[in-house]
Amino acid sequence: MRTTSLSISASETSSYDRLHPEIRRWVRDEGWTGLREIQDMAIRCILGSSSDVIIMAGTASGKTEAAFLPLLTQAANLSGGGLRLLYISPLKALINDQFRRLEPLCDRLDMPITRWHGDAPQGAKARLLRNPAGLALITPESIEALLLRRPAEATKLFLGVQGIIVDELHAFLQGPRGLHLASLLRRVDRITGARPRRVGLSATLGDADAACRWMDAVSPETVAVLRAPQSGPGVRLQIRGYEEPPEGSGVDDIADDGANDALSRIANHIFANLRGSNNLVFAASRRTVEALADRLRERSEKERVPEEFFPHHGSLSKELRETLETRLKAGDQPTTAVATTTLELGIDLGSVQSVAQVGAPRSLAGLKQRLGRSGRRGSPAVLRIYVRERHLDPDSDPLDKLRLETVRAVACVRLLQQNWVEPSTEDSSLATVALHQTLSLIASGGGVRPAAAHKLLFGRDSYLAFAPSYYADLLRGAGRQDVGLLEQSPDGILMLGQEGERLVQGRDFYAVFSTDEEWRLVSAGRTLGTVPLTNVLGIGSLVGFAGRRWRVEAVDDRAKVLEVVPHRSGKLPRFDRPANEQLHDRLTATMREVLSDSEIPAYLDATSRDFLEQGRTAYRNLALDRTALIPAARDTHVVSWRGTALNSVLSIVLMSAGLEVEVHDLGVTAIDTTPEELTAVLQQAGDCPSMDDLSEFVLSLRTAKLDDFVDEILLRRLWAVRNAKHQGAVTSILNELRRSVTF
Repeated sequence: MRTTSLSISASETSSYDRLHPEIRRWVRDEGWTGLREIQDMAIRCILGSSSDVIIMAGTASGKTEAAFLPLLTQAANLSGGGLRLLYISPLKALINDQFRRLEPLCDRLDMPITRWHGDAPQGAKARLLRNPAGLALITPESIEALLLRRPAEATKLFLGVQGIIVDELHAFLQGPRGLHLASLLRRVDRITGARPRRVGLSATLGDADAACRWMDAVSPETVAVLRAPQSGPGVRLQIRGYEEPPEGSGVDDIADDGANDALSRIANHIFANLRGSNNLVFAASRRTVEALADRLRERSEKERVPEEFFPHHGSLSKELRETLETRLKAGDQPTTAVATTTLELGIDLGSVQSVAQVGAPRSLAGLKQRLGRSGRRGSPAVLRIYVRERHLDPDSDPLDKLRLETVRAVACVRLLQQNWVEPSTEDSSLATVALHQTLSLIASGGGVRPAAAHKLLFGRDSYLAFAPSYYADLLRGAGRQDVGLLEQSPDGILMLGQEGERLVQGRDFYAVFSTDEEWRLVSAGRTLGTVPLTNVLGIGSLVGFAGRRWRVEAVDDRAKVLEVVPHRSGKLPRFDRPANEQLHDRLTATMREVLSDSEIPAYLDATSRDFLEQGRTAYRNLALDRTALIPAARDTHVVSWRGTALNSVLSIVLMSAGLEVEVHDLGVTAIDTTPEELTAVLQQAGDCPSMDDLSEFVLSLRTAKLDDFVDEILLRRLWAVRNAKHQGAVTSILNELRRSVTF
């Protein structure tokens, strides 16, 4: 990977002069005083080379124009018809927003521009298919639908594409949607013959090398990476601390609407300080969003002032979400959206005065994305982090005393100042995407031989790495009589089976991601509720729900059901369980740094300063600088100072040794086990088992959309391959635990 920095000589033609005359007129008519540096860099790179390009710049930095001005210049200079540019976005709302921004410019160039997604006008789509031309703004799922349902028309449509813009590139670097789009782009490449140039746009890339590999799996070193200079008015920041009452119902998703609970006091501060302007307030769960929005509504009614605070999350109707987005964008009425992650990406919301977050961040990528919504038009970004901590009493759990919410908030700010973002991780949905694309390939083009299908989907220039032996296992599993996705003719041709035909005919086949991430907890035939899962489970795993522990007795991957029984230890210890967002190793390591040093950041209010001092005192008293084991009543906390992924593997190792464990943010907890007993078990257990052996203890393997059709043996093999990188680290932790002492 190379980062590109361009200098300009006095004799060199300016980047502005390289643009199409109509684009130059548009720039002048828009009242621009000049091009931004990232735009100048992109114009020179795109018009001066044929390489793929990644444009890394903050929200509202002009990166959209940085890509489109030179690409539209090239497209306008081409003779003849044909669709020239493809803009791909993960969100329909972003496509609609970009359409409004680009339509006047495309009109000047006499270049058709077409929106293509499920809610876009059908007439414009029909015209584009009859006469491909100009620029199309499309979602990955709509590309899939075209290739699957209209292969001949898709070939005609994509044949002349010269450039492909991928917006919100970071959103495609992990998860099934990114694997899916990588496969779709490779299929488009085969249609065009000459691979179109790709331009990726992102505000928050944690791993530029991984992004380059996604853009060009064969020659990632040729991808030009353009970075906007780090400058601007900076960030105004405050972390505010709130302690729950002694009998509070917990830090996460408090339902109590009493005036003295932490969420009510946070609502009071938001009401007093954010009313009268446009703001975004983020919370970790829909329940917290609704509870906070309700408190703010009640305060507006009590004060007899117009309502300005509105919830925004995925369960709300499209109309309610769009009404709020339009109101924010218009900026003519003071409006504060209280949202989950739904407003991290998407449309330009205009001038947002500040961003607030209830609860410490768990992801730097998410924090940077949210922060980028504020601080536009030359003003500093404003960020408030509201931290809730539990009330401490003599029997509080030791980890409660560390004040981990406050510590994590400070650690996130440190990493934000270092401009660090989580790198992409290997995704667990590879088998699902491989099966999905196989079904799509057969449905769109007819039967295919297994070797040809593997070459088409996973050849050397493919981002999807799926070994032939794995693919053979995948096909055999999908062709089993009780599965029925695939059939094979006597001469070896793969065809769709009856179940495969039914599956690809469904409208929801186009999307490879699943929105159902909740697992149902069932005890003695009674449904307790649903919970999200972030780590793998085995028999004996413990989950927290409704204020107590439950032991997993059985796991139904296909139905997403956990059969549980009440655990004898009763109520949960009162420290946070992982939310639905994993923590990275570097974040937990930085939390340890925060606890072990003495710096008091100026952005802490008085209460959060007290919390930080209390956490540091507990860190010293627990001797966490020299031990990894903390006794807690009848349990033992293992503190690994590693992220969620490794702690999940560590939990499986301990379960394989016969212990009951559950994962927490800093490690795992061994239930009803003293430190001495834990050490003895580990001494007898010997070395860390291989990941292949450990995979036999993992039950919650079917996490992606089509995993129900994948053989369990293959899923276990893939789990072992993905987690092999943790073998050394887990071995080191086990060795440390064997010689660990308690305070």
